[in-house]
Amino acid sequence: MAAETRRWVEPSTVVLCATGLAMSGYLTVEHFRDPGTLACPATATVNCARVTTSAQASLLGVPVALLGVVFFAAMLLVCLPVAWRDPRLTSIRAGLAGVGVAFVIYLVYAEMFLVGAVCLWCTAVHAVGVALFAVVAFATAGLEGSRAR
Repeated sequence: MAAETRRWVEPSTVVLCATGLAMSGYLTVEHFRDPGTLACPATATVNCARVTTSAQASLLGVPVALLGVVFFAAMLLVCLPVAWRDPRLTSIRAGLAGVGVAFVIYLVYAEMFLVGAVCLWCTAVHAVGVALFAVVAFATAGLEGSRAR
């Protein structure tokens, strides 16, 4: 990866991971505390409590928000500047980002078609996950391109 690219990729992925980790952490705390206290309006379409208390808010008994914490923590480890210099982590980083965006697609589907409501906090986490995937994919393509030369 060119030095110019690395200059923005590394801090961008760290900031995205930290942001996703913080928001997922907030959603996890609210899941265990009281989902009704989420700072989110409750309208017919936007209703965080309805989304975060739905059957789709857990996977095999584990809150999806907690899975988000685990995901963003793992991504943070493989997106630290020192980790970008280790070529062995390229596939792991890309694979994790791919799994993350695939899970986002499922969760958006669940919100729209199974729950029938949207959680603004969840949407923000989804946006961070998609942005993280985009940056990692861009950087990974740049890494692979520079190795081919």
